[in-house]
Amino acid sequence: MYQEISWQDPFLFFYAISHLPGVVFFDSAKEHEETGRYSFIAFDPFNTVIGKNNIFYYGKKKYNGNPFHLLENILATFSEEDDKNLPPFQGGLAGLFSYELNHYLEKLPRAAKDDLQFPDLALGLYDVVVAFDHLQKKAWIISSGYPEQDKKSREIRSAKRLHWVESLIQQSSLPSVLRVTCDIQQLQQHFTRENYETAVKKVREYILAGDIFQANISRRFHLVLPEKLSVIDLYRRVRDINPAFFGCYFHLAETTIASVSPERFISMRDHCIETRPIKGTRPRGKTAKEDAELAHTLENSAKDRAENMMIVDLMRNDLSRVAVNHSVKVKALCALESHPTVHHLVSTIQARLHDTLTSIDVLRATFPGGSITGAPKIRAMEIITEIEPVCRGPYCGSMGYLGFNGAMDSSILIRTFAIKNNIVTFQAGGAVVADSDPAAEYDETTAKASALVRALSSC
Repeated sequence: MYQEISWQDPFLFFYAISHLPGVVFFDSAKEHEETGRYSFIAFDPFNTVIGKNNIFYYGKKKYNGNPFHLLENILATFSEEDDKNLPPFQGGLAGLFSYELNHYLEKLPRAAKDDLQFPDLALGLYDVVVAFDHLQKKAWIISSGYPEQDKKSREIRSAKRLHWVESLIQQSSLPSVLRVTCDIQQLQQHFTRENYETAVKKVREYILAGDIFQANISRRFHLVLPEKLSVIDLYRRVRDINPAFFGCYFHLAETTIASVSPERFISMRDHCIETRPIKGTRPRGKTAKEDAELAHTLENSAKDRAENMMIVDLMRNDLSRVAVNHSVKVKALCALESHPTVHHLVSTIQARLHDTLTSIDVLRATFPGGSITGAPKIRAMEIITEIEPVCRGPYCGSMGYLGFNGAMDSSILIRTFAIKNNIVTFQAGGAVVADSDPAAEYDETTAKASALVRALSSC
């Protein structure tokens, strides 16, 4: 059941209901007809899946084992026909897939330190979604009526939920913002310049020894947030600085994610799969001339194009495990994409999923994204664990949805604040290849972190 409503800025409604339990906002603040067409808001999930280290809770029920099996069972229980007249997310599982979910897919070493204990998985089951089409300037409330199972009960619940959400929309307004100053001098990181450059040299040694072709190594930053700082306002600030195709905000239990990611991980509808790996970065110039020169240099960089093409090959290989034979195609290779603080090279790969497989099979075949691990992927992940001093947690995992209708969409969690116990963390990384310059790699991570640092320093 659905109801069309008057168009409004999605952020206006999100801000008004951001205090509600389990709120998730898939935020296409940088609108684009293909990559930023839709925004979605969901809240008040009828159940949750959360846990780590082989112990998960589906509501109050304890589940020991592989969480992908649990997700398969949930989607089988709450299946729904896809309404092609509506945006793709029409209810389903949505939330956080942390980087450490890789341990349920491959036998990998554990990081030496897991200081913040972010969950491996934190998802809500959402029966009601507010969907926004930026291209058509249309909006809908969509309600499945789940978890009710019989037709009449679902219709009754769906009607009640539609009415409730409509009343919330009518009451929505944008409150004033209390500016709270963060002491950016208190920002700490696990890698100094010297240590990071040493890490880059270590990866180059592995490459020259024939272990890998490429690995992504990151720096982690953290800061204790002022007590009066609203994380919603922190997100509002960073999306103003750096609007993104795949922005998101999510709060469940003790975990909050505020992301302005430019990178799609996997999307799928009607068994058509797409991924958009990013590899190759330059900062924006201070003048129009300098900016154009930096973009031109990136487009013509043999090193950056080689990095990107390695990941394209990796993602083609991952998708081929679940795709119809000969359906994996590269739609765009090393295309320039410019954002407020950086230029990127972005490739687009598409494929068609086998009719007998599902979104969970796609997730198994591709997680985590190759652009933030390296090639070959398994050995690169082993080296990442060896070199990086702490668990990644949400960073380089994904935020996304697995629809009851079979659709999915997800981001790579870069340009992302992860908050727990009043500590905000974020990371910035880069691909290391044989001819990487350690100093340049450090500078690239600084450019990637700049929007997040600015948001904290002016919050």
